[in-house]
Amino acid sequence: QVQLVESGGGLVQPGGSLRLSCAASGSIFSINDMAWYCQAPGKERKLVAHISSDGITNYADSVKGRFTISRDNAKNTVYLQMTILKSEDTAVYYCYGIVATVAGYEGRYWGQGTQVTVSS
Repeated sequence: QVQLVESGGGLVQPGGSLRLSCAASGSIFSINDMAWYCQAPGKERKLVAHISSDGITNYADSVKGRFTISRDNAKNTVYLQMTILKSEDTAVYYCYGIVATVAGYEGRYWGQGTQVTVSS
């Protein structure tokens, strides 16, 4: 079994910064693509940033130049550095990963989500 656990959310003022972390644990053989999604109240979950196994990144237009996704393969962890935060960034942020297990199964996994609130 594989678990993804996010941390680092919270309340921040507009213009501030937060760093989200997502650690994968369990019977992991390798982790392929990883990503961060967000879901605001009453809205669909949407992609924020994606990183491939070899470090290629892409971002939603709304966060380009403000957010940075990175990963530490040795720690099975993905990060989202969020800067110049805006009120419209307020959402629950979910970690997503495509993970190959020791048993030879490849699955898609979600974390439980972490709340980010941008407000003065």
